[in-house]
Amino acid sequence: MKEKIGIVDVGGGFRGVYATGVLDRCLDEQIHFDLGIGVSAGSANLASYIAGQPRRSFKFYTEYAMRKKYMGFGNFLSKRSFLNLDYIYGTLSNSDGECPLDYSALKANTMDLVVVAEEARTGRSKYFTKEDLSQDHYDIFKASSAIPFVCKPYFIKKVPYYDGALADPIPIKKAFELGCDKIVLILTLPRNTVRQTDRDKKIAARIRKQYPLSAKNLEQRALRYNAGVKLAKQYEKQGCLLIIAPNDTCGISTLSRKAEALKQLYQKGYEDGKKIVSFLADPS
Repeated sequence: MKEKIGIVDVGGGFRGVYATGVLDRCLDEQIHFDLGIGVSAGSANLASYIAGQPRRSFKFYTEYAMRKKYMGFGNFLSKRSFLNLDYIYGTLSNSDGECPLDYSALKANTMDLVVVAEEARTGRSKYFTKEDLSQDHYDIFKASSAIPFVCKPYFIKKVPYYDGALADPIPIKKAFELGCDKIVLILTLPRNTVRQTDRDKKIAARIRKQYPLSAKNLEQRALRYNAGVKLAKQYEKQGCLLIIAPNDTCGISTLSRKAEALKQLYQKGYEDGKKIVSFLADPS
């Protein structure tokens, strides 16, 4: 029986350009996966990959992100969101936009897509699928990418959602539950990074009054991330998982817009993507 192969992109704001490089390498090498699970920006990266659009996501990180409409304090004042998710996943991505997502190709591809978000009121994980997408209606990417305080929660059918990393930052258990035999895990921080809780606790304090369970998740996000990476390393030793991660982030943080550094980090991802070829060729 054919193995089911999954790929997980954990996002990470602008560090996600690294994962874009990995996925573009996969397209160039004609590597096919059966399932993709994306968190935050990782979900949009996977959408471009599944639609067979190399270098599409790269433009968002290195070109469109430099615009004030994409992110900036003007957006925060007018929309209460530093990131303009409607502009990113609507104006730019719709069929009449500058860089439309090829929805027909995404839908026709047999690869499954799962997009992770967090229900802001309950703190529970929400796993959206392709069935929750339709032409020019890409709200699930907005929900998955709504970073607390940086963005207001994104509402879908009257339910507010925050960034999927609050509930399930490293969703490899979900990938195995969905039947994967092997998983490629793309991290956008070096594999031995131990995340700290200090910054998350400060942001959690700003949302606690309205969304206390989300605040609790945010306070625990670093611990969940660290535990997820530890588990991934255990699976890696067993030969059923491959961690792809940069050796450094080229100075890129979640919301930094340094054009040359972004290009360098993308290239690191593109080079590291070649490791996937030998991993998938190994019969173990």
